[in-house]
This record gives sequence, C-alpha cells and structure tokens, in this order.
Amino acid sequence: MYRATERQILLPDDFFLPFGGKLNKENRWVKLAQMIPWYRVEEHYGERFKSWSKGQKAYSVRVALGALIIQERLGLSDRETVRQITENPYLQYFIGLSSFQEEPPFHPSLMTHFRKRLGPDVIQQVNEWIVMEQDDRDDSDDRDDMDPGQPEANTTADSETNSEPSVNQGKLLLDATCAPADIAYPTDLSLLNEAREKLEKMIDVLHAARQPGQRKPRTYREKARKAYLAVAKQRRVGPRGLRKAIGKQLRFVARDLRIIAKLRDEVGLDALSARQHRQLLVIQELYRQQEEMYRGRTRRIDDRIVSISQPHVRPIVRGKVRANVEFGAKVAISVVDGYARLERLDWDSFHEGHTLQAAVEAYRERYGHYPEAVLADKAYRNRENLRYCRERGIRLSGPPLGRPSKTTRAGQVRVERQDAVERNEIEGKFGEGKRLYGLGLIRARLQATSETVIAMQLLVMNLERRLRLLLYFVLTRLLRSGSVIALTNS
Repeated sequence: MYRATERQILLPDDFFLPFGGKLNKENRWVKLAQMIPWYRVEEHYGERFKSWSKGQKAYSVRVALGALIIQERLGLSDRETVRQITENPYLQYFIGLSSFQEEPPFHPSLMTHFRKRLGPDVIQQVNEWIVMEQDDRDDSDDRDDMDPGQPEANTTADSETNSEPSVNQGKLLLDATCAPADIAYPTDLSLLNEAREKLEKMIDVLHAARQPGQRKPRTYREKARKAYLAVAKQRRVGPRGLRKAIGKQLRFVARDLRIIAKLRDEVGLDALSARQHRQLLVIQELYRQQEEMYRGRTRRIDDRIVSISQPHVRPIVRGKVRANVEFGAKVAISVVDGYARLERLDWDSFHEGHTLQAAVEAYRERYGHYPEAVLADKAYRNRENLRYCRERGIRLSGPPLGRPSKTTRAGQVRVERQDAVERNEIEGKFGEGKRLYGLGLIRARLQATSETVIAMQLLVMNLERRLRLLLYFVLTRLLRSGSVIALTNS
C-alpha cells in the first residue's frame, strides 16, 4: 500500500525542533530539497505499486530517494547513512520528516529495498526533470537579462513559422567509461579454487541431510588446497605450471559436481539455501567455460564469468595505462550545458560509436532541434555516423576522412584544438564521479541495485551543479544590486 504525502509542501519554518530554533533556509540540504519535484516523482513511483489501499504502508518516495541521495552525496554505507540521518535535523527535513526524532526513521537493510524499488528508470526520469527544469530557468533568466526593446529570439521548434526546420543549436558531448564493480581481481585459478570451496560446503550440507551412518563422500579438499597454495604463493608462475594447476582444480571441481549430482538424486537440494542454489548454477556454468577454454587452449569465451557472487559482471577491455581490463558495467553518457545524462548502461562490452545516433535523436526530442556539433573521440567517427551527421547538418568533431587539404588545414587545427578543450568537460564528469561519488568502485552487489547506484551518481552530480549555479546567480544579483545602489548614490 502506498499513500501520497508530497502534495503538501513542508517549509523549513514548519519543521519542529524539540530543542528550539528554526532551520536555516540557506542550508544546502534545504536548497536541494526545493530543487527536486517530489510530487512528480511520487506519481511516477506510485505506479510501481499494485494497490494504493491494500497491504502494509510503504515508505514515501521522499524517504527512499532522499536517503539514496544522501548516501551517494556523502559516500556513506547503509548503516552510516541511517546514523547520519538520525543525528542531523537537516537530513531529516530533506527526507520529508515533519519534526526531529531521535529514533532511526528506518532500518539500514531497507536501503537495498529502496534501490530495488526505485530502479534506474525512475532515477533517470528524475534526472531528466531536474535538467530540463534548469534549462527552462536559464532561458527565463536570459530573457530577463535582455534589454526591454530587444526582440526575443525563437529557440524552440514550436515557435518557428511556416513549419521550417529548426536551426541546429548547442553542443552534445559523448563518451563512455567503465564503472568497476567491487570484486577481487579474477584469475582462472582463484575462481576455480573459490568454486571448489563452495562446492565442498554444499556437500557437507547435503551429507548432513542423509540418513545417519552413511559414509561421507571423499572430496580430497586438503590435497586440493595444498595444490592451489603451491602455485598461488609463487611470485611468478610459468605458463606450463599455471596450466597444470588449472587442470588439477578443474578435476577437483568436476569430482565435487559429480558428488552433488549423486546426493541430489538421493536427498534432493532442499537442504541448500537460496544463495547456495544460485551459486551452484553459477559454478556449473563457470566450470563449463573454464573447461572449454582449457581444452581449446584459449583465454576468450562469450559471457565470461569473473565473479561467483556477481555473475553479471563482465570484463571490459579499456586499453588504459593503469588498467587494460576493468570489470564492471560499461556506461555511455552525454553532457549538455554541464549536465550529464545516461545514454546506455550494459554489463556486456559494446562499441560506444553505436550510441551516437540514439543520443542525437534524444537531444532533438528534448530541445526540438539537432545539436550544432557533437564532440566525441575517434571511436565515434565511423562512416555511418559521419554520413548521419552530414545529412542533418551536424558537425562531428575531428578531422574529415581522406587526405587533409593544405589550404584548410590551419583552420581545422584550430577547430580541433577548441573541440578538445570543450570535450574535457565530459572527462571531468568521469573524474568527478569516480573521485567523489563512488563511480570508480560500485559497492552494490546485485545487478539491479548496481544500475540504480550508477544512475543515482549522475543525478547527484547534476544536483551539485544546480546548487553551485544557484549560489552563483544569488551572488551575481547581489553584486548587480550593489553596483546599482552605488551608482545611484554617486
């Protein structure tokens, strides 16, 4: 059951403090609370509930979304997030409480349910509302700053006359990165050893469910452990020694899988927990992949599993200096006027150049016209994208195909240098997200919650930008008013 609570706006003066006083209206959390359209989020969020009048009452969307924003903005764990909310009246106001309370507003375990319930699609919709609202506000501020006698320029497709196509405006920045998951660096030997240890625990559980007096299956776990440590402790392992060690672990894992198959026919798998059921399915697929690579003497296979606890994580080849391969989700984002949007998120590697046309069409749906230029790296400059941009009058950054002309080369160099300077903004977004907001290490364990965390980090970055712009506009207006008063007095 869900009940709407965000129709009535709670002002900072209405927040009750038992120790006296009032909240500061200029506090950053008060300003952030005023930027988010809570009522629109609630309408979108309420569609996920089957009934609004049956079942246990759910927490409001402001509590759920507000707690996730606090967590990503401050870089806290689930438990520490609840502790900070319990101790801080501004955080309690931000999540929609009407008065300060000393008890925790919810249990830390509910943070996972909040991430599951909201999902990346709700977060992206909230992000879109915030960015578009800021764009509308910037347009109104520009009109206010114009001279009274100056005519206004029509910038939208609706204001054009004679149904002529709109002029391309603005610049679209595109790039992709990897959001690494919080897993240990995977190797074939370590994965097989972990799989063997988990299978041995399953065998112990299934054997305990058998009739008493039966002999326990022999797994040779001590021998397998010694064989693994003999190679894992070496500083350098040759190809032959590594292949021999992997072959041994493969045979131990195969033996354990055969034992579990016999015990399944005897007592079933009901004695295993739900987590062990999932792990067994993952280990079976892991063994198939590792055996196929071992037999074929190859190191590549489709949908390769690199983590038993997070089987959705895939290796992403990035070719960077610090890490040639990263393990996580590949994220393609676009930046317009300093605001980031998530264009594509996939756990399988994809070519970022294939996202250009979809991102350009999404830009046209938002603003009513195509961008003047698309600033991207060489990966986006294929023949199909060049033809697509040329047909729509869009300039794609970078040199044109073919032999460069001597007469126009100097001008092209200046344009390319300027494009590279402007494209640094999207690289800065990646750096900001990875250094400040956890995009460099996703600590969520599930696939759905990890996608929610990635989308939430982009939302928090956009909220931070709006907060900085708000402070800038306030200071600018104060300076203007002060200069006007000074000129009047003089």
